[in-house]
Amino acid sequence: MVFRRMGYFSPCLSKTSPFFSLLTKTPYPFQLPHTIHFFKPIHTKFPHTDPFSMNQKTHLCTSAAFLQQPTSKTFSNSRSTKKARRDAPESVLRHKLDQCSKHGDLQEALRLYEEAKLNNISLNVHHYNVLLYLCSASCTKEFGIEKGFEIFKQMGVNGVTPNEATFTSAARLALAKQDPKMAFDIVKKMKSCGVPPKLRSYGPALFGFCDKGMADNAYEVDIHMGESGVVAEEAELSALLKVSSLSKRADKVYETMHRLRASVRQVCEETAGVIEDWFKSEYAAEVGMENWDVGKVKEGVVKGGGGWHGQGWLGKGNWTVVRAEMDSSGVCRLCGEKLVCIDIDPKETENFANSLAKLACEREVKANFVQFQEWLQKHGPFDAVVDGANVGLITQRSFNFSQLRNVVNKLRQMSKSKKLPLVILHKSRATGGPAQHPNNKQLLESWKKAGALYATPHGSNDDWYWLYAAVSSKGLLLTNDEMRDHLFQLLGTSFFPRWKEKHQIRMTASRDDGLKLHMPPPYSIVIQESEHGCWHVPTVIGDDIEMPRQWVCATRRKALHSLFRRTGVSNH
Repeated sequence: MVFRRMGYFSPCLSKTSPFFSLLTKTPYPFQLPHTIHFFKPIHTKFPHTDPFSMNQKTHLCTSAAFLQQPTSKTFSNSRSTKKARRDAPESVLRHKLDQCSKHGDLQEALRLYEEAKLNNISLNVHHYNVLLYLCSASCTKEFGIEKGFEIFKQMGVNGVTPNEATFTSAARLALAKQDPKMAFDIVKKMKSCGVPPKLRSYGPALFGFCDKGMADNAYEVDIHMGESGVVAEEAELSALLKVSSLSKRADKVYETMHRLRASVRQVCEETAGVIEDWFKSEYAAEVGMENWDVGKVKEGVVKGGGGWHGQGWLGKGNWTVVRAEMDSSGVCRLCGEKLVCIDIDPKETENFANSLAKLACEREVKANFVQFQEWLQKHGPFDAVVDGANVGLITQRSFNFSQLRNVVNKLRQMSKSKKLPLVILHKSRATGGPAQHPNNKQLLESWKKAGALYATPHGSNDDWYWLYAAVSSKGLLLTNDEMRDHLFQLLGTSFFPRWKEKHQIRMTASRDDGLKLHMPPPYSIVIQESEHGCWHVPTVIGDDIEMPRQWVCATRRKALHSLFRRTGVSNH
């Protein structure tokens, strides 16, 4: 039987809903529109006009009547409509609830809710979501949980259809109740109702199971995430790593370490602590192969592209776990292990350049960017590309062409081909202000004649231009822009940080030496598993420019010494 009320029905949350009974043990009638009303098309009857008629005056007058401009009365009505909509009780309530959400004021939000019920104000899904969010985040936990379930029930009674935010808040209420199983059931019901879960939807269930040490349940949530196309990030992987370590699931610890390597690369301090705790544990000392197949390990390294082998824990015995630094060539200053530089597949670079061009054409004037691509094909490729604005303004209030010239000359000297790098400047920088000075004008003209200067058009974002030029040329990129803003978030790919690491040149300024260039490191700043069973995990502490980066170094000395004796390699 399909539950019906007030012309609404719910295909997935009808009957005595098993979903809502998870929360309140009472029927929960979520409803969707039963009847969809379509507006009838408006048919305007024009006066009959014969194309062969000589009565052109009537025809023209009729046309003019329909082409009249909106009157001041029309604009006045439009303003009145907007004001009425803004002053409607539902809109006023929404604004007030949003303010409560901003300040975390649950008590005031509940007062507004009760007042709205008394005044018969119709609440929509946004109103309910704000209330549920505040209840789930309440400091007074028991009161917040009770009110949250009460409001959630009322939402169903009123036939308001839930969305992802509703389900997520409900899952958080379940977590506040210390019931991760309920939180997981909510997410599963959410998916069956056709509402795609997000990463945040799984958080209450996953973190709840991990906090309770329920490893198998946490793995079940992780599998469900994968089936839903939701990718775990560092916080989720760190929680899985911790529960696996505490439950002595060495295979899962190993698997999660490699997931961190593939997706996170450098870990935060909290995750680094979880990793250190695992390696320092008594159980970690017992796990591993004493006699492993060296050939198979080497084969795994080649197949994986370098930096890991995936053959499991190598060696046995206590781990030595310390924080270490790398020297300029990538050798660990404590254990002597040399880190490797992991190659990037050329096909990946090509695909990334194509996706970058497609996105740029959507965000920029397409004709302008296509023109730049054609120019680049004619004058490129370049060994290096310079973000001109970033260099010219790095230590100055006004644009410094002398500084830019010095950097360009340095890059030319470093280049094997001795070719000038490509300088990308916005047109206003290349034609106005300091660019009008005779010396600067001459400099810009020389670069232009050499095909080493491109001025991006007015209204464009030069970030797209210098990034595409560097990627498509497979060259280096000189900029201190960390490329973390929304434009680069649109790229949404794990390839981008790997590309940056191997191609970005950064700068520091000093009074004595001017701008100092910092070339990309000759090793990959990513979790590395050596052929000898050592692990090196980079943290986010340090940047190797102003302060050396900290790495978690985990080695088994017995295994290393044994390997050195067998292979004849000297220990550093």
